[in-house]
Order: sequence, then structure tokens, then C-alpha cells
Amino acid sequence: MTQKSTRADYKHFLPLQTRWADNDIYGHVNNAAYYGYFDTIVNEYLIAAGALNIHDGEVIGLVVETGCRYFTPLAFPDELEGALRVKHIGNSSVTYALAIFKAGSNDPAVEGHFVHVYVDRKTRKPAPLPGPLRRALEKLAP
Repeated sequence: MTQKSTRADYKHFLPLQTRWADNDIYGHVNNAAYYGYFDTIVNEYLIAAGALNIHDGEVIGLVVETGCRYFTPLAFPDELEGALRVKHIGNSSVTYALAIFKAGSNDPAVEGHFVHVYVDRKTRKPAPLPGPLRRALEKLAP
């Protein structure tokens, strides 16, 4: 098993607020909610960077792989910070590394990854990463 990351390993942060609906019957954030946080972190960054036009862009990103490791339970009304970095940039794909921190903590409560394959919006065939998208991703790469 790989070692847990720390806050210093990430390049982009986004404040997140847990919602009442995120908690499950066991009193903590349900595992499925973390994937929603991950999507929010990545897409907020790409949209704010002007790298992704979700309504009219020629390419769209499809998630083809995900994974998550859980270390510390979180619960509503915890305030969180989402963290993002890019592990790998390919011709038409990118692998993101993500973490969720309880606000102020240096140790992640959760770490995850997902892979986007960018495809032509109409044909759904893999497409090269457009220049603005590649440049935005490179800012988060090692």
C-alpha cells in the first residue's frame, strides 16, 4: 500500500461544505458522496481555468477509472477542503490525484484518483487534449 499524501502534495484547493444528505445511516459521510466531491473539485478547476466548456466545448471528459482510500470519517456539518493535482497527462487522457481534508488538517481523511478520457462530444471517440486544457493540466502536474 502506498503512503498517505499530505497537503503539500497538492497544488489546487477548494473549500467544500458537507451537506446533511451526505451522511449515511452510520452517521458519517457515505462513500459515494466522496466521488461527488471529486467531480466538483476537478470540474471547478477546469471551468475556472477556462479549460473546459461544459455546454459547447468540442471535447468532454469521461471518467473511465476511479479509486478511493478512506482514513478518517467525516460527517455533517464538517467543513472540508478538496485538493487536486495531476499525476499523468496523456494524448487524450489525464489521471487526477485528489484528497479531502477536514478544514485545517494536514492529513487527508480520504484520497482518491480518477482518469478522464477526453472524447469528441459528437462521436465519443478519443480526442487529443485541446491546448488550453493541456496547459491548465500542466499547472497541476509534477
